[in-house]
Amino acid sequence: MVNVSIARRYARALLDVTAESQRTDAVATQLASLVQAFEKSAELSDVLLNPAYSRSQRAQVVESLIQLAGNLEPVLANTLRLLVERNRLIYLPDISRVFRDMADTRAGRVRGHVTSAAPLSPATLEQLRKNLQQATQRDVILEQKVDPALIGGAAAQVGSVLYDGSLRTQLEQMRRQLKQQ
Repeated sequence: MVNVSIARRYARALLDVTAESQRTDAVATQLASLVQAFEKSAELSDVLLNPAYSRSQRAQVVESLIQLAGNLEPVLANTLRLLVERNRLIYLPDISRVFRDMADTRAGRVRGHVTSAAPLSPATLEQLRKNLQQATQRDVILEQKVDPALIGGAAAQVGSVLYDGSLRTQLEQMRRQLKQQ
């Protein structure tokens, strides 16, 4: 992350404008898609971030990108143009992340990660989400990861709280207890 305060400033302004039109979630989705496009395409990243290209060349690429997207929210298209104009396009991934976090906070959502030794069934994942929602008193959005090193069980992190029910952690606790005796 280059400079959080710059990303926060743009994200807050974008959030304020999208909240008025109640298009926050749509803009967050489109913004994340744009960041993915930049990350997946080395050529696109190079043109947009390399100082060897002029501002007008970057503006042309962004306009083409806006046209290709087709139904891009007007406020997001204007934000992209503003970022090009002010040479701030490099902050787009940070703006996207901060925007998503601010939108989640405003909507009363919290993001979490659940890591398990094997993929969880949709029903199990939904039950876990409901339990975490009850524990946090907030709407929980879970992302699933698989880590065979856990041996069994699962670990869920919501915000800064870690709920660890993995077999690896339980074995480690037993090992420590046996060592102490």
